Amino acid sequence: PAIKGLPKLANPSPRICKLTLNFDLNPTICLPMATHTHESLLKDYTPVEPVKRIFSDKDIVPFTKSEAFARIVDFVKLLNTSVLDKKITDTCYESENIKKVLRLLDTISSWIDDIPPASNAQRFGNKAFRIWLAKVEENAETLMEDALPPVVHIAVSELKAYFKNAFGNGTRIDYGSGHELSFCAWLCGLAMLKVFEKEDFQALVLRVFTSYLEVVRKLQRTYTLEPAGSHGVWGLDDYQFLPYVWGSAQLINHPNLRPKSVLSEDIVNSFAKDYLYFRCVQSINEVKRGPFHEHSPMLYDISAVPGWAKVNSGMIKMFIAEVLRKAPVVQHFYFGALFPFDPLQEE
Repeated sequence: PAIKGLPKLANPSPRICKLTLNFDLNPTICLPMATHTHESLLKDYTPVEPVKRIFSDKDIVPFTKSEAFARIVDFVKLLNTSVLDKKITDTCYESENIKKVLRLLDTISSWIDDIPPASNAQRFGNKAFRIWLAKVEENAETLMEDALPPVVHIAVSELKAYFKNAFGNGTRIDYGSGHELSFCAWLCGLAMLKVFEKEDFQALVLRVFTSYLEVVRKLQRTYTLEPAGSHGVWGLDDYQFLPYVWGSAQLINHPNLRPKSVLSEDIVNSFAKDYLYFRCVQSINEVKRGPFHEHSPMLYDISAVPGWAKVNSGMIKMFIAEVLRKAPVVQHFYFGALFPFDPLQEE
C-alpha cells in the first residue's frame, strides 16, 4: 500500500492512504513511499471536526464497508507484520518522532503520581481519575504540538479527538477496548500524515504501544477503573485486546514457547518483559485470584491451540468481530477526514 497523499476534501472521500494488503503469514507488503514530504501530503488537507456516526447495530454494516474500517484493519495488520519474531527487549530503531511521543506518555504518566486517588474510595471508579483526565484533555493540544512536527499541527484539531478518548471515560470512570482503539487510531492518523515512516512501525508496537499499556495499567490500578464493555469472565481481557494480536505475532516462530506456556506462572513472569502476550497474562495474574481456567476461561481455551500462527490469525478475526463489529464499543469512535465513514473507494 502506497500513501498517495491527502485528498482535497471537497471531492468524495477517496482513501487518504492505501494501506490495503493481502495478509498471510509471509506477506509481501508495499509500505508508505518515502518520496512524499509532509508538505506534499498536507498541501490539500483540511481538518474536519470528528463526529460520532455509530448509534445502533444497524450502523455496523455501513461502518464495515467504510474507509475508516479499512484503514484501521490494514494498520493493525501492518503493525502485526512488523513485530513478527521481535521481542520488546530487542534493539529497535527509534526515530526522533517516536522519542517525542514516548516523552509525551512519560509526562502524562507522571501526572498520575501528582494526582493521588481520593480517600473515599469505592470498589471501582475513584473520582480522582476525573481530575487526571481533565488535565490531559485541557493540555491535549499543547502535548501534541510539542510532540509532533510543526507542519502537522494543522491536524491537531482532528487528532485530539482520538488522543483524548484513548485513556478512559471520565463520566463512567472506566476504560476498555474502545479507548485502546482510539489510541490505535491516533497512531494510524499520524502514520497517514507521515509522522511515522515504515521504519517506525516496529517501534510503534514495541516502544510506543507498550508504554501506552503501562500508562493505562497504572490508571487502572491507581483509580480502580471499571472495565468498559467487559464480558466478564467470558471475555478475552477486562481492558485490552490489541496486545494479544501483536503479542501472538511476536511468538509465531518461537522455538520453545507455546500457547500452553501461559499456564505456567513462572514462564509468564520470565518472559513478560519480552512479549506483549505474556505481559498481559502477568497483569491478569497480578489482579485476579483463583485458578487460571476459572478467571480467564477464553485465554485458557486458546492455550490449547497448537501454534501461535493460528492464535494470531484467530486474534485478528476476533478483534474485528468483538471490537470493530460491536456497536457498544465503536459507538464512541469518531469519524472525520482521517477516518471517513464514507464507503470504501476501491481502485
